[in-house]
Amino acid sequence: MRWLWLAFGLICLGIGLVGTVLPLVPTVPLVLLAAYAFARSSERLHDWLVRHPRLGPPLEDWRRFGAIRRPAKRVATISVLIAFGISVLLGVRPAILAVQAVVLGGVLVFIWSRPG
Repeated sequence: MRWLWLAFGLICLGIGLVGTVLPLVPTVPLVLLAAYAFARSSERLHDWLVRHPRLGPPLEDWRRFGAIRRPAKRVATISVLIAFGISVLLGVRPAILAVQAVVLGGVLVFIWSRPG
């Protein structure tokens, strides 16, 4: 089971790192998942991740306070708006747009309800 958690953590971390340069890929949630997976598979990788100068502070904010920093909230909001806008421009069916709006709206409510 450790190998599955390790593989899941590496995949999440890899995709999350892609999110540092691609605006529509969420970085922090994927790094949170990676930390969770590494805590169950590799103490060394978990320690590296939580001590990382760039990736560690958001993890610590979440662990201690359940908080998301305001700049991350802004980036997430912009990403959600861009993703929804792309769906509208592509002519996605209204029923799918409605589901997408509800889900993305729920994500934004969650993000903005966190301390930060």
